[in-house]
Amino acid sequence: MGPVTRFAPAPTGWLHLGHVVNALHVWGIARERGGRVILRIEDHDRTRCRAEYADAIVEDLDWLGFVPDSIAPRQSERGERYAAALDRLHAAGLAYVCDCSRRDIAMDSPDRFGEETRYPGRCRSRGLAPEASMARRVRMDEGTESFIDERLGAQADSPAEQCGDFLIRDRLGNWTYQFAVAVDDFDQGVDLVIRGEDLRASTARQIRLGRLIGRIAPPDFYHHPLITHPDGTKLSKSAGDTSIRELRRAGRTADEVLLLARQGS
Repeated sequence: MGPVTRFAPAPTGWLHLGHVVNALHVWGIARERGGRVILRIEDHDRTRCRAEYADAIVEDLDWLGFVPDSIAPRQSERGERYAAALDRLHAAGLAYVCDCSRRDIAMDSPDRFGEETRYPGRCRSRGLAPEASMARRVRMDEGTESFIDERLGAQADSPAEQCGDFLIRDRLGNWTYQFAVAVDDFDQGVDLVIRGEDLRASTARQIRLGRLIGRIAPPDFYHHPLITHPDGTKLSKSAGDTSIRELRRAGRTADEVLLLARQGS
C-alpha cells in the first residue's frame, strides 16, 4: 500500500507558481508510489485567511488537473480537536499560559538578521492562570530530533535551540501552523510529507510535537527545491507574485502553466 501525503495550502492569497511546483511533487510522488493525496485547506489563521482564496485554490487545482483522493476538513472546522490535543499537553505538564508580547521577548532575545527568534522561556515557570492570556506554549526540552530526508539525507535539529517553547495558540486564539499541522498529519494518517525546503527547519519540532500528542512513528519527509526569483528569493503570495488567476486571465493554458512550474523548479 502506497503512502498517504497531502497538499496543504493556506488561503491567504491566490495559488501561485510556487504552489504548482509543490503540487507537481506531491501528486507525482504519490502516483509513482501508488499513494493517496489529501487536499487540506490550512485556514487556521482567521486574521489572514479568506474564503474567496480557499474557493479559488480548489478551482485552480481542478483546472490544472490536480484531483485529490480525499478532502480533509478545513482547519477552521477543527477547533474542538485542537483544544483536546492542547488539554492532553496541559494534563502532561507540557503546555502553559504565556502573556509575552513581542517586546517582552525582544528584551531577552533580540532579533538577529536571518535567524529565527528563540523564545527565552519567560512564562515557563510563572504558572499564569488560564484567563491571563489565550496564548499557549509547548515545552521544548533539550534533545535532538533526527530524521532522514528523502532528498537531503540525514538531518538533525534541536527544537529547544532552534526556537525554544513555541506557540501552539496565539493571543487572539488562533491555532498556530506548527500545532495544527502536527495534529492534522497525525489524525489523517499522513505518513509522507512532501513540501518545499524552506520548511525543513520546522521538521524537528513537528516530529517532537507529534510524539507529545501521541504519535508513535513520525512521517517520512521529502523537501523539494523552490522556484525562485533571479535574486534567489522565493515566490510569495504577500509580494504579489504571479498567481494562477493572473496567468489564466492572460490566456495561458493549464499545460503552459504546468510547463512554467516545471521549468522554474
